[in-house]
Amino acid sequence: MPIRVGMVSLGCSKNLVDSERMLFKLRKHGYTLVKEPGDADVVVVNTCGFIQSAKEEAIETILELAELKKEGTIQKIILTGCLTERYQEEVADQFAEVDAVVGIGDQKDIVSILESVLKKDRVVQFAPKSDAELMGDRIITTLPFYSYLKVAEGCSNRCSYCAIPKIRGPYRSVPMEAVLEEANRLAERGVTELIVIAQDTTQYGKDLYGESRLPQLLKALCEIPTVHWVRVLYCYPERITDELLDVMAAEEKIVKYLDIPIQHCDGEILRRMYRPGNETMLRNLIAKIREKMPDVTLRTTLITGFPGETKEQFNALGDFVQDMQFDRLGCFAYSEEEGTDAAEYEDQIDEETREHRAEILMQQQAELHAEKNAAKIGTQMEAVIEGFDPWAGCYFGRTRADAPEIDGKIFIRRTKEHQCGDYVQVEVFDTMDYDLLAEEVEEA
Repeated sequence: MPIRVGMVSLGCSKNLVDSERMLFKLRKHGYTLVKEPGDADVVVVNTCGFIQSAKEEAIETILELAELKKEGTIQKIILTGCLTERYQEEVADQFAEVDAVVGIGDQKDIVSILESVLKKDRVVQFAPKSDAELMGDRIITTLPFYSYLKVAEGCSNRCSYCAIPKIRGPYRSVPMEAVLEEANRLAERGVTELIVIAQDTTQYGKDLYGESRLPQLLKALCEIPTVHWVRVLYCYPERITDELLDVMAAEEKIVKYLDIPIQHCDGEILRRMYRPGNETMLRNLIAKIREKMPDVTLRTTLITGFPGETKEQFNALGDFVQDMQFDRLGCFAYSEEEGTDAAEYEDQIDEETREHRAEILMQQQAELHAEKNAAKIGTQMEAVIEGFDPWAGCYFGRTRADAPEIDGKIFIRRTKEHQCGDYVQVEVFDTMDYDLLAEEVEEA
């Protein structure tokens, strides 16, 4: 009987790409891949360890799998990813029921690690972070028409609250020819939406070429004939140049969607986060973006309750959010992460206040989002079909304004047959919470 292997990929889309590379190696060496961990003989968990909630999710997953192993449902558990890289000895010591605990630099050796645990060896090893693969064949686990295109590994920004540089190492760009080669392979396999990702996409290429090459990369991606949408995520505000905006505005295939993690608008808070800029800079940048791309969808993320954040600074952040009218917004209560400079600040804010402030901003954004969605009633837009809901009797999908997994959906009345990945023109007739209701229209 062939050995069945399941993969649990936690955390971000960058982690998912790593998981897809491991899956390819495992299948290439004859292992049978299964979707449900309960159907597997061996389960690989690619963990996240970015903030407290992610760590809790990873630990809960490990404990659930340990129970399945105890029952005899699965035989072996392999842990890798950010949690294991960050807490190497602690994870190996605390989870004795786990058969392998390995770092991100060991993922390239997932086959030999699995073979070792099948021989009843316990593997605990941590190769250098620099051994983490920058490229490699993958098994796409998203819907078949879209895929993430990871253009760099690690981060060199050193924000005071963030442990990612310690976990993943310094920023390393994938050479552009390798990125384009992978993009063309994906397109040949039917991918029509490429989603460009890195810890900071706007820094892409600086370590290799002395300057950001994101604008050139995006233009080259648009030249792939069968690619329909190109989406770029994680653009740091201080690196959004006129050149980048001009390329995004000019290229029809690039969806007018900018994900800008600003974290805060107060200059003093940003300084203590080790981030450049202030409210004036951010207001000017957003005004410039909307001038160059009037139909742009702007997404941002914020942190509330950062050490020393006063009521006045928080209220100013709320006013800023109201004025900027972001289309999409995520807000996180500050997570005090050991090993970061911000965790050593003496003016920590209690957790209840952090959470309460995040709730206030999210409620504020919910009202703004409802107004923006209502304004879309009667408008036409392009959407991509992701599936069919038999209970509602309609298709569902996304518009150019929606990134997978993090934004809303659009539900489309069934008037003709479609396949997953079809692009259709629709007209919005109603809203439902964060989602849109639409019907298909004939293109002129």
